[in-house]
Amino acid sequence: MLDSCTTAQERWGGVHKLIDRWLAERKQLVQQYTELRKASENSQATPTALESFCDILVDYVSAGHFEVYEQLIREAEEFQDQGGLALARQLYPRIETITQRAVEFNDQYGRSGDNDEHGQMHERLLQLGALLHERFELEDCLIEVLHTAHQDMLSAS
Repeated sequence: MLDSCTTAQERWGGVHKLIDRWLAERKQLVQQYTELRKASENSQATPTALESFCDILVDYVSAGHFEVYEQLIREAEEFQDQGGLALARQLYPRIETITQRAVEFNDQYGRSGDNDEHGQMHERLLQLGALLHERFELEDCLIEVLHTAHQDMLSAS
């Protein structure tokens, strides 16, 4: 009986906090990426900095898949937002591809000592940066369509 009394704001207000935490983690990821990119230009990237970056990279992409996207989809389903769900189905495969590339970067550079045999880490880091930029744009679109669009409905409930 109490479950049926839960308002939309109570139910979905946590999504906003989840997104806020995730976007704060994104900011930290970008900061670490920028520092690592600068250090790697001169082959001065330390294994510790690389490992730290990879840790937050994996945390960020995992939170997207296992927390944020799941909540956004549930919210869209609750509001019967077929357009938002269609957009999510359209964008998700590209996000998944970018996630796989991020995981591959982590697998190659995240835990090993001499992992840049051919000096390609800087180039791969630049490629990863471009993919992350694209992912951030796709995620922002999902947030806009699947959550922000429902704010008026949440307020009215």
